[in-house]
Amino acid sequence: MDIFSVFTLCGGLAFFLYGMTVMSKSLEKMAGGKLERMLKRMTSNPFKSLLLGAGITIAIQSSSAMTVMLVGLVNSGVMELGQTIGVIMGSNIGTTLTAWILSLTGIESESVFVNLLKPENFSPLIALAGILLIMGSKRQRRRDVGRIMMGFAILMYGMELMSDSVSPLAEMPQFAGLLTAFENPLLGVLVGAVFTGIIQSSAASVAILQALAMTGSITYGMAIPVIMGQNIGTCVTALISSIGVNRNAKRVAVVHISFNIIGTAVCLVLFYGGDLFLHFAFMDQTVGAVGIAFCHTAFNVFTTILLLPFSRQLEKLARRLVRTENTGKGFAFLDPLLLRTPGAAVSESAAMAGRMGQAARENICLAVDQIAHYSRERETQITQNEDKLDIYEDRLGNYLVEASQHGLSMQDMRTVSRLLQAIGDFERIGDHAVNIQESAQELHDKELRFSDSAWEELQVLLAALDDILDLTLRSFQPPDADTARQVEPLEETIDQLIEEIRTRHTQRLQTGQCTIQLGFVLSDLLTNIERVSDHCSNIAVSVIQEQDGGPGGHAYLQEVKAGGAFSEDLRRDQKKYHLPEA
Repeated sequence: MDIFSVFTLCGGLAFFLYGMTVMSKSLEKMAGGKLERMLKRMTSNPFKSLLLGAGITIAIQSSSAMTVMLVGLVNSGVMELGQTIGVIMGSNIGTTLTAWILSLTGIESESVFVNLLKPENFSPLIALAGILLIMGSKRQRRRDVGRIMMGFAILMYGMELMSDSVSPLAEMPQFAGLLTAFENPLLGVLVGAVFTGIIQSSAASVAILQALAMTGSITYGMAIPVIMGQNIGTCVTALISSIGVNRNAKRVAVVHISFNIIGTAVCLVLFYGGDLFLHFAFMDQTVGAVGIAFCHTAFNVFTTILLLPFSRQLEKLARRLVRTENTGKGFAFLDPLLLRTPGAAVSESAAMAGRMGQAARENICLAVDQIAHYSRERETQITQNEDKLDIYEDRLGNYLVEASQHGLSMQDMRTVSRLLQAIGDFERIGDHAVNIQESAQELHDKELRFSDSAWEELQVLLAALDDILDLTLRSFQPPDADTARQVEPLEETIDQLIEEIRTRHTQRLQTGQCTIQLGFVLSDLLTNIERVSDHCSNIAVSVIQEQDGGPGGHAYLQEVKAGGAFSEDLRRDQKKYHLPEA
């Protein structure tokens, strides 16, 4: 083996890591926010979490990405530590699939069909199909599929380069002498952990071990401790991702490390203790790529079965090692780590925008209550909520802009567009709540009171306002185009109610039933209510555009108002919200 073989080995490793990155990123992009939603929905018990962790890791082909996503979700306050333990265990099992795929390189047969199972034979065809999809398809989803196929082909080419570069080692007596050092289990564990930690990919380190195994120089006794060490080394990614996060998120990394270290220690004691008494005959037998894959899977499955019943104890250990802190934060916000899985970042941003909408509606309700019964405590709460809405708009807007630069799918890009528009509307609704509060304060400070007829009319309008806010939020998260279509007829009804109230107010002014001062306050209230309903209409239109991919806002409104369904819903709302007889 000369210097050029070393260059080829390094190049093969580079191709392997690049192919793995392209493939996993494209798989994550296609999955979008589904992964994150599944994580939150299916982590009610450790067994479900285990299956989910294995399934998602198989889907995205990266246990490191899975762990980083968990750290980000816990740091954002979206998931609890206990929900992540089963997922971490499952991801260790899911990541073993790569080794099984790579083991197909060792297939030897004269049959054409059997040889087609060898990745080095079928991966060129996958590469061709992938590049045709990337260059010839206009649909983003098909191009993403093409990138997955290209990533897989590059990965397999890297594996082939590594195998070819290390094949001369079988002829070198120095290499055989070096391998005898690996017969020390502790040294094997250490080498596996350090090498995997450096390249931050257990799949790549297992692939290199499989390439070395093809030389016929690796025995089971040498390979097994290295495989155990590789599981410890893969924790480096989780350790790095835990830098700068809150302590609860750091515990995710601690659980990952504890699980792998305890599992390795127990397996070393049991396996080599058993070998001491039973003298396993296979220990001195050479191991192939399939044997490496089997040992990798068997180790991960065994440690999971062993430690799954002790999930609570692992959680307690993590809490004991990382003590609770008082962060002093008003509320948890999205973690930048989630940007490594952009689909999850967009999904969580949508949930955060939904909470922003709820805060805006709460402020409107509080401000409306101020009109009838003014309270200084309620005024303070409105001010605090308004400050929170400003923070939401600033941070969430910046976060979404950053997320849009991380290679999103077309569906996620449409979601980002909807969210960026909606958070502006929610913030403006909060501003109108402050304006309504100020009008209520003027009524209170000047001891003004609406006439009975004006108050009855205002109550009808406020009921319609509450209804349109409820419809808007129900249509927004999760997005529901059918509910969103009910917003525009109600917005039109509110506009008509406001016009009728203004006309009646003018009539009361002419008969002396109302004063100019009350008229100014009423006019401000009506203007702010009208603006709130307009923002609700904007949000509903953005939901429909995201779901249906229809025309722009103004074109949509013209189109929907020309339809029969709009007229029918308008008549229904007008019947429900009508002013009392003058």
